[in-house]
Amino acid sequence: MNNNIHQGEKSLSPEQRAELLSGLQARFEKNTTRHAGLAWAKVQAKLESGPEKLFSLYEMERTGGEPDVVSYDEKTGEYIFYDCSAETPRGRTNICYDHPALESRKEFKPENSAMNMAAVMGIEILTEEQYQALQQLGNFDTKTSSWLKTPPEIRKLGGAIFADRRYDHVFVYHNGASSYYGGRGFRGSLRV
Repeated sequence: MNNNIHQGEKSLSPEQRAELLSGLQARFEKNTTRHAGLAWAKVQAKLESGPEKLFSLYEMERTGGEPDVVSYDEKTGEYIFYDCSAETPRGRTNICYDHPALESRKEFKPENSAMNMAAVMGIEILTEEQYQALQQLGNFDTKTSSWLKTPPEIRKLGGAIFADRRYDHVFVYHNGASSYYGGRGFRGSLRV
């Protein structure tokens, strides 16, 4: 899948919108343990009031993220979606961490970076804490890995962090921010 996402039109056709909402509802109802006590009707009402959020969810879905509600923030009244695909989203692999890392490569540059793609999609890359919380909901990235939002002090030194699940444990690692692999992408979060 082409992982180039462009800044163009950020609205969906009525057909795309209906298909997205139907798919999100089916996933929500199939995975109730991820969001116990939450009602789809309230999530849908919130989604329908924010078309720009629907675009972001559409992009998460289009690139293989399988977004689903993982929690509700009582203080802000927002539903929180994470990419819940079993493995890192296929439409977001073979990318380095951020634009400076992409620019630093002299040869064999990837097409894009995780931070660039997330920004265009209107989502945030999962932090280490969010990734750990996701792993409490199931077994994710047992064959792949996902870039995580990297602390500035690590990034300043040229590194970036990523994580995966192996041997029934979640591991967080480091790599040069300019590295990229077919089995590493990124997972995002969106507040609606």
